[in-house]
Amino acid sequence: MAGNLYRGQAGLPFSSSLRVYEPLEAFPPEQQQQLAAAGGKTGSRAAVENAELQASLGRITRPGGDPFPTGRTDLVRMTRVPVGRHAATEKDGDDAGRLLYCPSQLVIRAGLAANALMDGVHSPLADLLIPVSQRDKHQVRIDRLNAGDGAKRVHTRASTWGIPFSWFSLFAESDRKDVVEADGRILTVRVWTPLTEALERARFAVAHLALAAPDLDMLDDLTQLTEWLELFHAQSMVELDYGAVADKVYPDDSPMDVRLGIECLAEGDMTGAAAAYRRLASRWIPIRQLARAS
Repeated sequence: MAGNLYRGQAGLPFSSSLRVYEPLEAFPPEQQQQLAAAGGKTGSRAAVENAELQASLGRITRPGGDPFPTGRTDLVRMTRVPVGRHAATEKDGDDAGRLLYCPSQLVIRAGLAANALMDGVHSPLADLLIPVSQRDKHQVRIDRLNAGDGAKRVHTRASTWGIPFSWFSLFAESDRKDVVEADGRILTVRVWTPLTEALERARFAVAHLALAAPDLDMLDDLTQLTEWLELFHAQSMVELDYGAVADKVYPDDSPMDVRLGIECLAEGDMTGAAAAYRRLASRWIPIRQLARAS
C-alpha cells in the first residue's frame, strides 16, 4: 500500500501547492551540501510525493501525541532547466541543463500551519489535536532553523480544497504543463513559469487592481505573493502543482479567466469582469464546498 499512496488519495483533502525552485548558489553554503546530498538520493517525482504523504500520515498515527515533523530528514524536489530556455523538465536521465531545488521545509511549514489553525475558527479543536507541550517543543525546532541563513524564504505555499485565484495570475495559457495520469485519471497537473515572468504578471495585476478595485481581497493576496516572489533568485522557476483536484477541473482555463477579469476591471468593463468571475466560481466553488460535505 505504501508504494501506491500517491496514486490513491481517496478520502484525503484536495491539496495544491505553489513552489519556487532555486539554483544551488541561492542557498547558504552549508545548505548547498545538504541539498546536493539529498538530491543525489532522490528518486522519481512520484516517489518524493509518496514519501511526503506517507510521512504525514505516519505522524498523525504515531504514539506520543506529537504530529510535527522532527526535521531529522527533509525531502527535496528538483527540476532541470535546459540552458538558454525558459522551461522546466523532469525527464529521467536528462543530464542537460541546470538543476533547481525546492526543499520541503516541513518543520517551518508545519509550524505556520499550526499557527493558522490556532488563529482560526477551529481553535478549540486544535487544542485537542495539538497539545500545548508539543507546540512548545516544535517551536524550539523552528527557532533553531530560524537562526540559520535563508530561513525566511519558505519555498512552498499550500492550499486545501481549491487553488486561490491570485495564484493563477502568475501563469499564462502558454506556460509549460505536465499532466500526470495513472489508471485512467489525472493525478496532478503542474504548470511552470520562470520567476521573472511570474513577478511581471503579479506586478501587472497589482497595479491594475490597485486602481480599478482597491478593496478587492485578491489585491492583498497578490501583494503578499509579489513580496514573497521577490525573496528568491532571479533564475528560479515557479511551479503550480494542482494535486488531486486536477482530476475534477482539468482542462482548466482559470489563468486566462483571472487575466481577462483583471484586464476588464482595468478597462472599466464590469460585464466582462463579472463573466470571468462567474466562470471561475462555477469551476471552483463546488470544490470548496466539498470541504463542508459530510
